[in-house]
Amino acid sequence: MLIWAMGYWEEAIQTTTLVIVATIIALLFGIPLGIWAARSNTANAIIRPILDLMQTMPAFVYLIPAIFFFSVGNTPGVIATVIFSLPPAVRLTSLGIRNVPSDVIEAGHAFGATDKQILFKIQLPLAKTTILAGINQVILLALSMVVIASMVGAKGLGAIVYQGIQQNDIAKGFESGLGIVVLAIILDRITQAVAKK
Repeated sequence: MLIWAMGYWEEAIQTTTLVIVATIIALLFGIPLGIWAARSNTANAIIRPILDLMQTMPAFVYLIPAIFFFSVGNTPGVIATVIFSLPPAVRLTSLGIRNVPSDVIEAGHAFGATDKQILFKIQLPLAKTTILAGINQVILLALSMVVIASMVGAKGLGAIVYQGIQQNDIAKGFESGLGIVVLAIILDRITQAVAKK
């Protein structure tokens, strides 16, 4: 209601769409990579430094190749957001699966479970809380990237913040920033509620 009253409903929907699309893409890549890293020490050794690089690289740097390949608009914004928000999905999925007690996995093997059954019926259900925490972090990082993505033409509340910066309009910047905060709180509470269930 606050976002609607401020007149930024359409921009809030655009921002939410960008965040949801980026989150889905990040999870489609991140969760399988996390599973692979958890089940293979070699894969973990390869993936970990790449994730370190992705997390320490300034977010603005991701915009350069995105603009080069896709010009300006929503597409480079989504790609930069996916790259920026991917590491928590991989790390927390891997952590959750690695923290599954070994005696439970041994019991699964003793009862004749295949590797696929152990993954889907033992490891993933027991690692669910950690994986959902990773999903929560992906959503919040994606939302934090929308202002930066607006610099390459991504629409939404981030573009209003960017306009406020360019025009030195404190009210516009504050209102749109408040809208982003409200969206972040709503998305955070939704993912926490799913995790509790």
